[in-house]
Amino acid sequence: MLSVPAGADADAVDLALDAGASALAAAPGGAPAVSRALLRAARASLARCWGSGWYPADVARLLRRERPADRAGLALDLIADDARRHSPAELPERWSAQLRALEAEVWWDGGAAGYLDALAGRERASRFEVVRRALDVLRLVGQLPPLTPIGPPPGPYAGARGGPRPTGGAPARDAQRGADPRFLERVRALLAKAESTEFPEEAEALTAKAQQLMARHSIDEALIAARDPARPGGPGALDDDGPQACRIGVEGPYESAKALLLDAVAEANRCQAVWSAEFAFSTVVGYPADLELVELLHTSLLVQATTAMRRAGDRHHAGGRARRTRDFRESFLIAYAGRIRERLAGAARQAEREAAHEAARERTADPLPVLAAREVSVGDAAERMFPRTVSHRLRGRDAHGWASGLAAADEARLR
Repeated sequence: MLSVPAGADADAVDLALDAGASALAAAPGGAPAVSRALLRAARASLARCWGSGWYPADVARLLRRERPADRAGLALDLIADDARRHSPAELPERWSAQLRALEAEVWWDGGAAGYLDALAGRERASRFEVVRRALDVLRLVGQLPPLTPIGPPPGPYAGARGGPRPTGGAPARDAQRGADPRFLERVRALLAKAESTEFPEEAEALTAKAQQLMARHSIDEALIAARDPARPGGPGALDDDGPQACRIGVEGPYESAKALLLDAVAEANRCQAVWSAEFAFSTVVGYPADLELVELLHTSLLVQATTAMRRAGDRHHAGGRARRTRDFRESFLIAYAGRIRERLAGAARQAEREAAHEAARERTADPLPVLAAREVSVGDAAERMFPRTVSHRLRGRDAHGWASGLAAADEARLR
């Protein structure tokens, strides 16, 4: 629909978008025909993206970073239109969860033919303007490179990986595929209180309690899973009952430092994180229940770190060091992530020791060999997915920011 030479400069791209939008806005058949054509093109382009490893949240995140807000909203409309081609059973569970979180839904009347006019009315824009925005979105989506797959795209076979999907009633639970929803709610409640309290001591106690629950839950899940023989997976693919993967977005600023915090949380929970700076996400590999807990704890610690960083930054600014605010904040987050890594690792080791002593006392299965085997399995899966990775060391450049980050990490509640 729109061809722009590879490597074209911004002016050439703008001219091509203007020309394409002008031609389509005046095309025979009017807005209904153009609307149907754009949505058909979007479905084809998105189908290629899904087949290349992209998920809705990945596309939305990139649009937010690379384009104005109106493009990101338009992209969600295109994603919602594409999703309605599939029955609920044809959408992977994480896919459906992302659509809900993004609030991607078909809000317009009149089907495909009515979209452009409805969009123009909502945005108070001309038909030319909304067509140009749509072409800009399609151009970006069409240029997205392949990603390492983390699960199947929508289709008749999408549900096979996770087994039968629940059709109603209480949420189904599979110990090898995710944490008990009631347990997750308990952890969420503790972390929410830790984030909202103004008293560091209370936040520390609450986050510590959540971490203790998470560590013990992970050990219990490993022992339950070990009672059933693991089903082997094919080369280069993740087992249905073994390690899986998810992507966690890392928003700027200070993306690398925030990704370091996620890596610390993943490591402490027997997962591995691989940071993709160009796409602003980390891929976390681990067992499903552990992945859910990594997301929960990382989100909470990031909220606590950001709050503490702003408070310390205000004091830093008041001290007349405003010119180095960025260095201060980045150093704060790097130091915070490093100290949190130490504390999480210590909490995990303590939970393992307690579980081993309990097993010896009750003469039940020793959890340590099971946990070691799971770590090896996660490492093998991550190696298959990402055979080439490079380690980077982050260094803080502001001593005051570093010291403040260490102090804030010591106050974060983990045990």
